[in-house]
Amino acid sequence: MAERESEQRVTAYRPSDDEERDPEEDCLQDPDMVIKHPLQNSWAMWFFKNDKGRDWKDNLRVITTFDTVEDFWGLYNHTLPASKLPTGCDYSVFKAGIQPMWEDVQNKKGGRWLINLNKTQRQTHLDDFWLETLLCLIGEGFDEHSDDICGATVNIRTKGDKLGLWTRDASKTEATKKIGQKLKESLNVPSKIVIGFQAHSDTAGKAGSTVKNRFTV
Repeated sequence: MAERESEQRVTAYRPSDDEERDPEEDCLQDPDMVIKHPLQNSWAMWFFKNDKGRDWKDNLRVITTFDTVEDFWGLYNHTLPASKLPTGCDYSVFKAGIQPMWEDVQNKKGGRWLINLNKTQRQTHLDDFWLETLLCLIGEGFDEHSDDICGATVNIRTKGDKLGLWTRDASKTEATKKIGQKLKESLNVPSKIVIGFQAHSDTAGKAGSTVKNRFTV
């Protein structure tokens, strides 16, 4: 129940472009007196920019952390949409204390549900898919399996973009499948399109195209 209420809270406080505001009221309102709505977890947003002259880890940095609904929307509305990122760049949003890399102790036994998008889908689907994934993420939208979620990534690449939802333990077959089903449902991915789950232990050191899916939905 707590997870569902958290998910509804994130959606309920999504700002509207058409919402009329009173400029005088905004000026008089003390930011420190605004009541914010806490998320169940604290999150960190990361940015990766591919610079071949630097070590991979040096190309990865934290943009900021957030733990309220309002701070999430403030961040989301003031960062470049994923579809506008240069090729080779990534956004990642992970629970605070977890780094967006296979080697992290909380990731290494897990894996990711992966959605591949072609170039045309960058303009038609990518931003919506990324936002809906984030809302499921921070709103604890995976019900009793939300604790198994580590974070999500979006990778902008020349051959096609990728959106990944990272989980903690690839050996938890039933939970992993239910997470994939929930993700597919939340993003309204057509039933005829199959998405797959890859364990990090299978993916490490291999090209993505050579890795077999452990599960599909």
